Amino acid sequence: MISHKNDKKPSSSTKKDDPTFQPLGDLFSHYQIKDGKGYISQEFQDYGYRLALELDDLKHKSLYIKLAKKENRGLLERALSFVSDSNAKNKGALFMWKLKQLKEELVKSDNLKNNS
Repeated sequence: MISHKNDKKPSSSTKKDDPTFQPLGDLFSHYQIKDGKGYISQEFQDYGYRLALELDDLKHKSLYIKLAKKENRGLLERALSFVSDSNAKNKGALFMWKLKQLKEELVKSDNLKNNS
């Protein structure tokens, strides 16, 4: 049998052996909250913490983490966009006000759809 230089044997390595892949559970293991009081282990925690950073309201980061877990992401994104476009002194309060307003609008539109 003749072999060519470019012939390669099939590799026995799997994606598990590939150093570029890591287990899903390890993705957030290297994140640590700046104040040193906890670790981020879930995606919603990361999102809530980033909300707190964006709103310059780390004092209430647990509130934003809870919102990220319970609330509709679309509403959170719209409220954040509204606040980002403003030059408000208290961005956290403006965010909460806008989120409340968006939720009320959503309830009203659902009520109109149900009554039609």
